[in-house]
Amino acid sequence: MNAFITAVSAFLPGQPVRNADLDRYLGKVERIAARTRQIILANNGIESRHYAIDPETGAATHSNAQLAAEAVRRLVPPGEELPSRFLECLCCGTSSPDQLMPGHGVMVHGELGLGPCEVISTAGICLSGVTALKYGAMSVALGLTNSAVATGSELASTFMRTAFFQAMQDEVAQPEGSKRHPAFSFEAEFLRWMLSDGAGAVLIENKPSPDRLSLQIDWLEIISHAHCLEACMYAGAVKQEDGSLRGWREYAVGSDAVWHNVMTVKQDARLLNREVIRTLVGKSLPPVAAKHGLRPEDIDWFLPHYSSQYFQEPLRQQLQEIDFVIPAERWFTNLASRGNTGSASFYIMLEELFASGRLQKGERILGFIPESGRFSAGWMLLTVV
Repeated sequence: MNAFITAVSAFLPGQPVRNADLDRYLGKVERIAARTRQIILANNGIESRHYAIDPETGAATHSNAQLAAEAVRRLVPPGEELPSRFLECLCCGTSSPDQLMPGHGVMVHGELGLGPCEVISTAGICLSGVTALKYGAMSVALGLTNSAVATGSELASTFMRTAFFQAMQDEVAQPEGSKRHPAFSFEAEFLRWMLSDGAGAVLIENKPSPDRLSLQIDWLEIISHAHCLEACMYAGAVKQEDGSLRGWREYAVGSDAVWHNVMTVKQDARLLNREVIRTLVGKSLPPVAAKHGLRPEDIDWFLPHYSSQYFQEPLRQQLQEIDFVIPAERWFTNLASRGNTGSASFYIMLEELFASGRLQKGERILGFIPESGRFSAGWMLLTVV
């Protein structure tokens, strides 16, 4: 593919928020919610994250569009103006746009204030940032544009604050002494302590940078398993007994309690635990590897996006089962210090690695970006040039 990532950036709002400081940003929680939080934090491995919230006032410091726009501006060194030629094609993905309409991408374009360009918004969950990247890469590779900018950004804190959040009935409560996995708790509380805010961006050009390392996009595969699995992570809907989703518009004329329950982000934790690794690795990686002749020994860096440290060991085991073992020293993640930023997570991982000085010419980076919305996976191979 004749497309190269020549710059990578990330923007994380505010100061790092440690686990002990969550109440200052999200508000105090009731005893049951506090107990759930303790269990989730003890197992997800996240030590700090960022929220676009002023802890003194509780007000939002940025919109989602502003987070993405700031990441785009950081594609150039501080003090330099972003050249308008970069924005021939602006591709923006998120799962938490500031409004239903207009699209997230044009709102980012409006924040940037640069001249006319093509704009695309991609929807979804964690994969929306990568689908945006793929659109930009295809635009450049096909010669439709000389460059493209892609972003992934999330403003998850707007769903997580106590003022917005109303705890769901715990239909899968664990009895005292139960050894079931801690994800089996409130559908919504589970995600409340997992998600955070941030944005990332890449500049994609039709040739590598002449004066610094670039990343050649070798290929990018996106695979959905929605044909055989029901929705797992969702918002703006209520999951029915048959696994279907009933959308928010059918609940809009109801009590405030029902309305808020509909709009919280929820996850079917039982389904997640059963399928996310088995399906999105075990069933998607072997055909992708066969298609591209990919072998584990070809991989110098493995960048897996997972929502919780709990999934690291099942992921390792699944790779072993399909005979695609990647040694632990080749894995790179910053989940503990950056948190789970959804569609921005891969960008934020890539930016830290790209800026670390550890990459060498000729090395290959395999990215794995799953989303549990209705079980889709993204696999991307990059070569350092």
